Amino acid sequence: MHTKNEIFIRAEAAEVYGLAAPVERWPEILPHYRWVRVLEDDGEGRRLVEMAALRNFIPVRWRAEQLLFPNVPRIVFRHVGGVTKGMEVEWVFASQGDGVVRVSILHDLERGLAGWPLVGGVVADGVVGPFFVSNIAGKTLGQIKELAEAGVRRRR
Repeated sequence: MHTKNEIFIRAEAAEVYGLAAPVERWPEILPHYRWVRVLEDDGEGRRLVEMAALRNFIPVRWRAEQLLFPNVPRIVFRHVGGVTKGMEVEWVFASQGDGVVRVSILHDLERGLAGWPLVGGVVADGVVGPFFVSNIAGKTLGQIKELAEAGVRRRR
């Protein structure tokens, strides 16, 4: 399964990264997130986080390792628990000039769904990717855009 969600935001990359990186704050700023619990933190990344969101009314949750690269900027998640165990997620921030950044969230799950050996790839490609992953990532990017651009307007 491979998905890509992308949005253009009228803000600097560092500002958008500053909204996206502290996942422990996501439930405060992203209404579709039910909770994020930082279970282990080594100062450079969250070695283990438990995340829970809603796909409309359907609850989902997983555990992941979060790696932070503020100087790039880039954020990487590796799912280590839940049905999406093994999924790699990358947030890419590409400055477009003139105060605009393209933010992409890439999801890759090579081996299908954990615990579904016979049909995991088909279910990941046909249901989990388009119905859950793309939906939640799209809502996340839309809300991050709204918050970042509101911050830029307030400073003008």
